[in-house]
Amino acid sequence: MDVTKLILLLAATGLSGVLLGYILRWLVTLSQKGSIELTIKQTLLDAKTEAQHRIDEAEKESEKILKEAKVKEREKEQELKRKEEHLIKKDETLDKRQVDIDRELEGLKVKIEEIKNIKERALAFEAERAKKLEEIAGLSRDEARTELIRNVEKESEEDLSVRLHKLETQAGDTLERRAKDILATVIQRLATSSTPEIMSTTVSISSDDVKGKVIGKEGRNIRAFERAAGVELIVDDTPGAITISSFDSVRRHIAKIALENLISDGRIQPAKIEEMVEKAKNEVNKIIKERGDAAAYETGVLNLDPRVLMILGRLHFRTSYGQNVLTHSIEMAHIAGMLAEELGGDVIVAKAGALLHDIGKAVDHEVPGTHVEIGIRILEKFGTDERIIKAMRSHHEEYPYETIESIIVQVADSISGGRPGARRDSVENFLKRLSDLENIANSFKGIEKSYAIQAGREIRIFVVPEEVSDIEARRMARDIALRVERELKYPGEIKVTVIREARVVEFAR
Repeated sequence: MDVTKLILLLAATGLSGVLLGYILRWLVTLSQKGSIELTIKQTLLDAKTEAQHRIDEAEKESEKILKEAKVKEREKEQELKRKEEHLIKKDETLDKRQVDIDRELEGLKVKIEEIKNIKERALAFEAERAKKLEEIAGLSRDEARTELIRNVEKESEEDLSVRLHKLETQAGDTLERRAKDILATVIQRLATSSTPEIMSTTVSISSDDVKGKVIGKEGRNIRAFERAAGVELIVDDTPGAITISSFDSVRRHIAKIALENLISDGRIQPAKIEEMVEKAKNEVNKIIKERGDAAAYETGVLNLDPRVLMILGRLHFRTSYGQNVLTHSIEMAHIAGMLAEELGGDVIVAKAGALLHDIGKAVDHEVPGTHVEIGIRILEKFGTDERIIKAMRSHHEEYPYETIESIIVQVADSISGGRPGARRDSVENFLKRLSDLENIANSFKGIEKSYAIQAGREIRIFVVPEEVSDIEARRMARDIALRVERELKYPGEIKVTVIREARVVEFAR
């Protein structure tokens, strides 16, 4: 019984707990429902506020865009209006110009008619005047022409006689020049210390077919070679050989190296010729440097500027009265050293002064002044000892003797140059005349380069085509010829050839 009551009590208690839990849950649910509704309402309110804000911003932005669009539209309308006005003005201007052109054409037609009338009247007047002159002079037109020619011949009689005399003596001058060349060749063969080549160098060839390649189609190869190297090629005189002729020994040596390389290569054409000549120039520059260094080493003159030695090496290709200037300078240095030892002078200064005494001759055809003045400027420029400059500058007595070494150098120069067979005056004068001939040509404006060829019987001048026109080239040839007649003494005639050649180069890449 008690157990049943206990069970019922427990069941009632459990049911009460369940009922109480349900009631509590329902209360909690009601509470949460009210909170969610408030949250939803607040969210809706916030969303409406945000939406209104965005709508306001969009309206403002749209108003701004509309304003900008209206401004741009107005600007475009104004621009179109300006262009339209410009076109209208342009049309009006063109119409006005067309009217002016039509008016000018009409005026030209009238002037043409006037000119025709004037020309007809002038011809009629000329005929009438000629007729009156014939009546006054009592001569017909042909008779007057004959009389005029007779007067001109009389006035030119002196010039014609001079020309005839020149032609008559040309044969004698040619024979005399040939005799001098033969004498120079004989002296050259007998002299032990003269340069083997005076005016020409010979290049051996395997067969005469090579001469045809050297000449090229219509002579273009030989002309290109002569222009690039500044020499004259003689291909017909000697079988199995080509002769290079030039009074400048440096040019001859460059031309010899370039021609030998061209013959060895086999591709002889203008572009290759220019390349080989440039390559030969570099080789000759190397030889010049080696000769200068060797001369200083042989004479024991050390501590000279390398640029001075480079200029000194050029004397290997220079002659003075037929005597090689570098060999002459080396010989002088040895003589000066021995004299200085005997006389108690400074051996090194005496040797250096003797070795460098003619250094100005290396560039005397490029720089104005005597070779002594040029040499002094070269040595001063490169910081050579002042005692050496004083020793070398008095060897022609242009400057007073200031030291014993200067006297020694002058004596050594006299010994080296005065011994039998050392020098040939006629050859030196001949080479000087050729150099003067080139200097006269180079003094004119627009000259690219010039070469004395044909043993001085022709000067060939290349001008810059952009600076000298065809008409100016003709005038220049005449002016150079007149100046040569005034300033040089020479036998026979000298042909002045001015060449104006335009060359256009482009590269395909």
